[in-house]
Amino acid sequence: MNKETGKFPLLEVRGVKKYFPIKKGFFNKVVGQIKAVDDVSFELFSGECLGLVGESGSGKTTVGRTILRALKPTAGEVIFQINGKSYDLASIENQELRPLRRHMQMIFQDPYSSLNPRMTVAEIIGEPLLVNGMINNSEREIIICDLLEQVGLKTEHLRRYPHAFSGGQRQRIGIARALALKPKLIVADEPVSALDVSVQAQVLNLLQDLQSAFKLTYLFIAHDLSVVGHISDRIAVMYAGRLVELGPAREIMTKPNHPYTEALLEAVPMPDPKSKPDRQLLSGEVADPSNLPTGCVFHPRCPKVEERCRVDRPDLREISPGNFSRCHLS
Repeated sequence: MNKETGKFPLLEVRGVKKYFPIKKGFFNKVVGQIKAVDDVSFELFSGECLGLVGESGSGKTTVGRTILRALKPTAGEVIFQINGKSYDLASIENQELRPLRRHMQMIFQDPYSSLNPRMTVAEIIGEPLLVNGMINNSEREIIICDLLEQVGLKTEHLRRYPHAFSGGQRQRIGIARALALKPKLIVADEPVSALDVSVQAQVLNLLQDLQSAFKLTYLFIAHDLSVVGHISDRIAVMYAGRLVELGPAREIMTKPNHPYTEALLEAVPMPDPKSKPDRQLLSGEVADPSNLPTGCVFHPRCPKVEERCRVDRPDLREISPGNFSRCHLS
């Protein structure tokens, strides 16, 4: 429960793990595990935007796909509250999961590869409606036209194919498709990373407007902390499959507690080309999820490392109301 509002979470992720087996030899013997997601827990409240940020390979996309059951988790619970009932998406059978999928949709990173090039815009946006039983063509087209206007496109685009649109327009089509069934939860997997900077701002503002109009709840996945800070109410920072910091967006952006979050902030480009900030850029690569270091997984790259960091694994603990950090020095 949210201590400030008294609301129960729409989504509650409890100790979710997703391991991929490493197989070798003629008999495909399992010789190890890739720990893509390792014991991730957080809550997502109705009407909120939670930003999930981290470098490539940190496991953030795997978290999003696991929540939607595109990938079945190795362990943990994903509790989804809908119509006054709770469902564990991690263990529910496919037959029970199907009617819940209309309440959970995804916006994909690449707006072109996520659209079928053989289908028109009307067919792409209308497909979720058709699959869920809306067989009346005129009724379906009314909804499609309304959705196109909501995302800033025109009804004259209905009969065109994806190749006829720019990257920003294609992403708007993908957003309209995600909204077709009026979902409660949307997982946006780097929805602006493939777009030009000027178009990114337009799509981010559109997502904020749609959140108010449709009363949406977002899990917004990105690698750019400045983008996440613009749209999110809270921010969760991931490193090597684990959450290392979680808290209100304003506090994460101004007073980060974890050295990795500080490094991500220092990597954000400065708007003044004449400024020469004294930055401490991280060295090395993201920890190998198949061979994680002992102790704190960030210690090989941490500028503040101490001896205990190499031995003791820190827990994600609350260091102030609503602020969590996985660091011995917090």
